Amino acid sequence: MDLNAYIEQGISSIAATLSNYYLSDSTGRDFIMSIIPSLQASAERRRNFEERGQHIPPFLIASIASTCNLRCAGCYARAGGMCAESHIEKEMSGDEWHRVLTEASELGVSFVLLAGGEPLLRRDIIGMAALFPNMIFPVFTNGVLLDRAYLGLFKSHRNLISVFSIEGDAAETDSRRGEGVAKTIENAMYALSDNGILYAVSVTVTKQNLSEVVTEEYLSDLREKGCGAVFFVEYVPAEKGTEGLVLSDEEADLLNEKVKSLKQKFRDMSVFAFPGDEKYMGGCLAAGRGFFHINPFGGAEACPFSPYSKLNVRENTILEILASDFFGEIRKIGKAGTEQHIGGCTLFNHKKEILQLL
Repeated sequence: MDLNAYIEQGISSIAATLSNYYLSDSTGRDFIMSIIPSLQASAERRRNFEERGQHIPPFLIASIASTCNLRCAGCYARAGGMCAESHIEKEMSGDEWHRVLTEASELGVSFVLLAGGEPLLRRDIIGMAALFPNMIFPVFTNGVLLDRAYLGLFKSHRNLISVFSIEGDAAETDSRRGEGVAKTIENAMYALSDNGILYAVSVTVTKQNLSEVVTEEYLSDLREKGCGAVFFVEYVPAEKGTEGLVLSDEEADLLNEKVKSLKQKFRDMSVFAFPGDEKYMGGCLAAGRGFFHINPFGGAEACPFSPYSKLNVRENTILEILASDFFGEIRKIGKAGTEQHIGGCTLFNHKKEILQLL
């Protein structure tokens, strides 16, 4: 299977999950009736660009906030300096993000993953994203700030999908994110579920929780709480001193095998692993093969775990960024680096080569 077919298969899985969940109420049905044709139209735009020699990734990661209300242990955003209490650089404005989203929409990008920092700190951007009905916006959040106003916004705009960051059970989550955070997330899950709103979770997989989180029991519990999708993300040791949490080669292989099995068992949910089996995908999906990352200050980066940039969306178009020599060289590194690696990110382990490109 080639890369485009592999990615489209994943998109079809997401569309099926949305359809299964939202066909039971009128608002949900209206959303499905509009988003499925939109996803198809965006795929057609990407195919048209492909025929002209320009590959457009269907996913974009947008870190819209450079601050966070929590201080989680091992946070890659803080370790890399992107998330802090103060910055010399100024965050992108709402108007600047609107221009970027408009451009992405016109190119055929289907999914914009909103991250941070804590994305719910940027109410202006979340509210504006809701007004792009042809794209889906998974919002990767710690869940603490999901208040009544946000609940109403997510209920009326189903293209916004909460993705709660958790670590396994309540004890694991609280140990990394702070006492009581797990309970707050659980309350947010129930609030969404009670209102018929689909949500997802992102589970950081470490040596400590691997045996717990990739089990049928764990996914069954999440499904009963209304969860529709699970992202398993291999831990990347961005913070020094946390290398002991990284999966071994054998554990990474086990994670991928377990995810394949869970996909077959839980066909009414979408289950993903990041980075997944990169050998099967022909290498890393960063730098525009499957996605790229825009930091809060507009810097265009190959991946959040490789926070280096030569171009900025304040000055360059998305097409210019995708066609840049910088991204082109990183794609070569990502395709060559399919060997087993330390931590769930190929580019993280090729930092020296990428810094030389700068």
